[in-house]
Amino acid sequence: MSRMIPAAERIRRARALIQKARDLPVPADGGKYNLSYIAQVKDYLRQARDLVKFIPLTPTATKEMKAEVEKIFAEADQADQEILH
Repeated sequence: MSRMIPAAERIRRARALIQKARDLPVPADGGKYNLSYIAQVKDYLRQARDLVKFIPLTPTATKEMKAEVEKIFAEADQADQEILH
């Protein structure tokens, strides 16, 4: 069985994944419309959302943690808009 990752660590990792999506270099062929590039960006953002999506449902989640999760969802959506549109 895998070990449980604390919520604070999940939030930190999610932010790192969003930054990784932002830092992904735009390929020369096809630019930001390259399907492989789009898939990589979407995958990083999906991983970030998946890391934190169940935190608000845990009984130990504080209001601050729930607010951080909402911020991460907003950051992922904003990164998607900025990178791909």
